[in-house]
Amino acid sequence: MLLQNTTNNMEFHFLGFSTHSPIILFLIFLLIYIFNVSGNLIIIFITSIDAHLQKPMYFFIGNLAVVDISFTTVTLPKLLSTFPLQKSTISFVGCMLQMFFFLSIGVTESFLLAVMSYDRYNAVCNPYNAIMTNKCCKHLVLGCWMGGLLTVILPIVLISRLPFCLSRVINHFFCDISPVIQLSCSNIQNLQLFFTFISSVVVFGSFPIILLSYVQIVLNILRASTHRKKTFSTCSAHLTVVLIYYGSIIFIYIRPNSRSNLDLDKTTSLLYSVVTPTLNPLIYSIRNDEIKNAIKKLFGKKTSFSAAD
Repeated sequence: MLLQNTTNNMEFHFLGFSTHSPIILFLIFLLIYIFNVSGNLIIIFITSIDAHLQKPMYFFIGNLAVVDISFTTVTLPKLLSTFPLQKSTISFVGCMLQMFFFLSIGVTESFLLAVMSYDRYNAVCNPYNAIMTNKCCKHLVLGCWMGGLLTVILPIVLISRLPFCLSRVINHFFCDISPVIQLSCSNIQNLQLFFTFISSVVVFGSFPIILLSYVQIVLNILRASTHRKKTFSTCSAHLTVVLIYYGSIIFIYIRPNSRSNLDLDKTTSLLYSVVTPTLNPLIYSIRNDEIKNAIKKLFGKKTSFSAAD
């Protein structure tokens, strides 16, 4: 009882990344965060105001940009604070909230990537079959967000009820499941199996949809006679980022060993929590002519206005 009564008042300490050059890492992560936020904000703005981009694909891309900003904002600002101070603390409630938002946003992104791949399949393979109406798109995105929120509620409740009587140092740069529950003095084996089951349902409920959609897209491209090379290049870039995202998630959350290498997990987590959300704006803007033209038009107008003044 004493342990449970004092849990809400405890603080955890992030170990972060031990390095002899904290300033260099601080600048690298700061630049990544700035690039991520600014790139995704441009995509959100462009897909919202440009009349030529009022299509299902760009509606999903705009929502993916919102997810990517949220994904990095949950973790990177806290990580940045560890470098100047060489340590960072977080309250128990703050840790549970960070874990809840991080996991729910991650699940939302997994579902949204599956929806986007299915939309691309319909656009390429069934261009005359208007399945994705505006109403359908909104319902799908809402379902992705609701699915992300509802999936992680029970796991977070179970973690919050654990007694923590061992070390308060989290060998990570944010509150993730494995490094947090390993600080508990209770038996966590059944809890780990439950988290692995939930992760498997999310991953293997969305990843096969993505693979099947892209297989059909590639087969359709190979049968086509025009624009084959450019379309294939764009799809391969999308699929590469998706494979990095899901590969790192499977490695972290679904592998069978109960006691993982937290140092390796910490580095691998950067792939899906930092790298892929930063690559998405590049993949979906630089390799998309319509978005590039919209950005040129936007900045072209601003330049002409400033010149006239």
